[in-house]
Amino acid sequence: MKANSLLLDTHVFLWWRTADDRLPAAVRHAIAEADAVFVSAASAWEAAIKQSLGRLRLPDRFAAGVEASGFEQLVVTFDHAERAGNLPPHHRDPFDRMLVAQAMQERLTLVTHDRRFDPYDAQILWA
Repeated sequence: MKANSLLLDTHVFLWWRTADDRLPAAVRHAIAEADAVFVSAASAWEAAIKQSLGRLRLPDRFAAGVEASGFEQLVVTFDHAERAGNLPPHHRDPFDRMLVAQAMQERLTLVTHDRRFDPYDAQILWA
């Protein structure tokens, strides 16, 4: 992966897409200036589930939003799945565990507001 590469947590990506004020200006700048920005397939899955439950509305397809933002899709691999399964049980959410595993495996900085990621040995940019 590139030197200054980020992986956006699902909510950070959604905040980016909607220009939500909850995304701090410094973090917005870091995303805009990064060498590469990734959004996980796990986030697309999470968003699809939330949409089907009526808890989320998106203006367009998730993949279209990733592409329109100039970000890269990060697929879920067997290595990611194994790493997620071997993480300490600090957090039970399977989508979040996958993001942590992917960030660690791919040496990406995870951009999140979720403090439940703090106990993991991952590079984090707090939003």
